[in-house]
Amino acid sequence: MFAPSVYPFGLTNGVLLFIIMLMRSIWRTLDRGLARDIGLVCLADGVVGLSYGAISVGGGLPLWVPILLSIVVFAGASQFLFVGIVAAGGSPIAAMIAGLLVNTRHIPFGLAVSDVIGSGWRRFAGSHVMTDENVAFAMGQDELEQKRAAYWAGGIGIFVCWNIGVVVGGLAGSVITDTDAFGLDAAFPAVLLALVLPALRDRSTRTAALVGVMVALAGTPFLPAGLPVLCALVGLLFYRAPKGALEVSR
Repeated sequence: MFAPSVYPFGLTNGVLLFIIMLMRSIWRTLDRGLARDIGLVCLADGVVGLSYGAISVGGGLPLWVPILLSIVVFAGASQFLFVGIVAAGGSPIAAMIAGLLVNTRHIPFGLAVSDVIGSGWRRFAGSHVMTDENVAFAMGQDELEQKRAAYWAGGIGIFVCWNIGVVVGGLAGSVITDTDAFGLDAAFPAVLLALVLPALRDRSTRTAALVGVMVALAGTPFLPAGLPVLCALVGLLFYRAPKGALEVSR
């Protein structure tokens, strides 16, 4: 009678034991400085996750929505965008499309770290925990073993800290009536700005971004929530890839 409940319990313990052993092996491979940097990024993402959970629940969504999105989707930019569009009265379909477009950046990420992730179930799991941060950590290493250690340490660490932050923030959001008063709504735009600034050194990228911003701002008073973000993709028409990149692709 108790066999069905014993099996999942044993399976869960086995998975947890595997994750613990994997993380111990990873941390032994990383040097102290890199491990510290990864730890700080994980904590920072946890704080952003806290703001996401608080804003989502404070905006009227049930607690299970941001938690489910964080586990299944695990893409901070897309999650913030989805919640923001829906909370503003936009269509969930438009919010989903906007989120998918934001996540298209994972395509070149996946190509860049395909040999780092591995094959089989590792490729599936590694794709799920892929973020801007752990890809950057992995690409900054020289040896393949170090790249894998940096990628998995960053991916698993960020996944855990993000989801813990979302739960804590969601619980706080159910108590806090005005999340804007704490400045939590500024956390994600600040993160996005930090990610975008390095790319704006390129003139063509600046032009495309400026056109996209102008189109989005011009359409905001007239279009339903979520559509101005999609219309901002017009800026891509003004982007010109560097000659060096075209030569490499050939």
